[in-house]
Amino acid sequence: MPGLLGKKIGMTSVFSADGKNIPCTVIEAGPCVVTQVKTVETDGYQAVQLGFQEKTEKHTNKAEKGHFAKAGVAPQRHLVEFQDFGDEIKYGDVITSEMFEADEFVDVVGTSKGKGFQGVVKRHGFSGVGGATHGQHNRLRAPGSLGASSWPSRVFKGMRMAGRTGGDRVTIENLQVIKIIPEHNLVLVKGSVPGAKGSIVIIYK
Repeated sequence: MPGLLGKKIGMTSVFSADGKNIPCTVIEAGPCVVTQVKTVETDGYQAVQLGFQEKTEKHTNKAEKGHFAKAGVAPQRHLVEFQDFGDEIKYGDVITSEMFEADEFVDVVGTSKGKGFQGVVKRHGFSGVGGATHGQHNRLRAPGSLGASSWPSRVFKGMRMAGRTGGDRVTIENLQVIKIIPEHNLVLVKGSVPGAKGSIVIIYK
């Protein structure tokens, strides 16, 4: 499906026509430049590669320089492929936030905030074991039993335990586009999207 690369600016709120306060996320969507057009004849499938945020020649390796030179564009920091853009797209075209419309629904993909090593209460939503008045004093946030003893005498794979959490690729579906500000390439979507401020997100129509 077609879409755009963007950067999460932060959250704010706007008022609707009937006076409701709507929380929304501000995303700088594009402008993205077409760096490659893939076809069924040459690549086996049809797709368009978009680049976002220019970078200097100093931080571009030789292979990337040749790739961007073929497209006739400046080196780009982030590259993502999109499908169903149509046949009229060509190298060097610039795609902006105007491809979106207010009140339509989009999917946003981002990388969630990393939380580091966390226990089972924060990582998996466990309630903790027992209560503070039943003879124990230091097991409030413990995971409890990990399995049986005599059989199978091991811990099954996939057991929910403490560990690193966050930093995952997360997709939020069906977010309503509240407003488009094309002169600043801003898209306001209802609700929150994964990632910290300044992180890169992908918006799919």
